[in-house]
Amino acid sequence: MIDHIGFAVSDLSASRGFYERALSPLGISVIMEVTEEMTGGHGAHLGFGRDINPFFWVGTGDAASAGVHVAFAAPDRATVDAFYQAALDAGGTDNGAPGLRPEYHPNYYGAFVRDPDGNNIEAVFHGAAS
Repeated sequence: MIDHIGFAVSDLSASRGFYERALSPLGISVIMEVTEEMTGGHGAHLGFGRDINPFFWVGTGDAASAGVHVAFAAPDRATVDAFYQAALDAGGTDNGAPGLRPEYHPNYYGAFVRDPDGNNIEAVFHGAAS
């Protein structure tokens, strides 16, 4: 099981705005901020998550990542739809509208967007439609 994942972004402020809006339908928000001073000059970082667990990190200090794929679990199809719309409204670009992806499995319902750095961000629900 993965505890957390993180990658570098080109503009922390822009990425913060994008991810705050895109991940809100999933109940994910910024719960920890680490400054450049706190890391001893190794970049500033934002930890997104729920409760006290920051499991998704973006930060500065390295070359921005591109080509990363991160999929967030959604509790239902409506939340996948809400994530997709929120991500587009936040400036993301379409990389696959919400829908079934039966090539993965019969109930795979996902939506894909590109973040400001071109990373592929997904919300997915694996259950049957209710």
